Amino acid sequence: MTRRQWFWLGLAAGFVLAGGLGSALAAEPAVPKAATRPNDGKLRIVVFGAHPDDAEIRAGGSSLLWSKLGHHVELVSATNGDIGHSRVAGPPLAARRKAEAQTADTMLGATSRVLDIHDGELEPTLENRRTFTRVIREWKADIVIGHRPNDYHPDHRYVGVLMQDSGYMVTVPFFCPDTPYLRSNPVFLYSADSFERPNPFRPDVVVAIDDVVEQKVKALMTMESQFVEGGATGTYPKDAAQREAFRKRGADGFRARCAAVANRYRDKLIELYGEEQGKKVRYAEAFEICEYGRRPNAEELRRFFPMLPAKE
Repeated sequence: MTRRQWFWLGLAAGFVLAGGLGSALAAEPAVPKAATRPNDGKLRIVVFGAHPDDAEIRAGGSSLLWSKLGHHVELVSATNGDIGHSRVAGPPLAARRKAEAQTADTMLGATSRVLDIHDGELEPTLENRRTFTRVIREWKADIVIGHRPNDYHPDHRYVGVLMQDSGYMVTVPFFCPDTPYLRSNPVFLYSADSFERPNPFRPDVVVAIDDVVEQKVKALMTMESQFVEGGATGTYPKDAAQREAFRKRGADGFRARCAAVANRYRDKLIELYGEEQGKKVRYAEAFEICEYGRRPNAEELRRFFPMLPAKE
């Protein structure tokens, strides 16, 4: 082949290459859109629970207090609860527990959402990380609450892990580009538990729920599959009298649980509410700031928890 032939062959190859590059550049995805938050001056809160009852147990009182102030709360069950009963399982139980969650969440002033993931099978996969990221973005959340990753139940632990893994990714435009990303990171919070290892729960916010505790208990007790019929491992009532006894025991148990939170974190209540009021609080819910999201200062924290009294 002559030099002239080589020249024209190389020139032709260059045009082909340039055309390919041009096509590749033309095929680049469009820059994803950022989420537009409603300009209503209200907070948007997402609470993740592992099963249809966990978000309600951990933050039902705070949900009521937020909603009474006009803020927007979504309670999300990360699994459908389809093995959480001693006598029935599968789709019939999942449908029942979803209906129970919707009823309770309405009573708690919140929107209800149950993800279609089998009970006991939640894993920290890429697919589930995307799901959590989309849920947070779709709600345009200012605050995200979930379990700590050292909880007793694997579904609880992995809610914590997935929440942590979403703590940065919700702001990354090309991660899940089909869902508008958040320009600023929400505050991520853990709900209270009593586990000590590898590290104990450390309360950054303790919310007095005395004014709404009976509403919270009433909402929880509509979840009869769990708190009257014994859930996955409890005793199913043998007759109507025992059913009513179990109902009373469940309600008393939730009051005692909220009272235990108030007593355990009394010092924080006094710090936030003042000595006189803080000592009087009977029922509370508590939350710890996760290091992976926005780190609010004391002033910002009161803005995110407007049910707290103004600092004097």
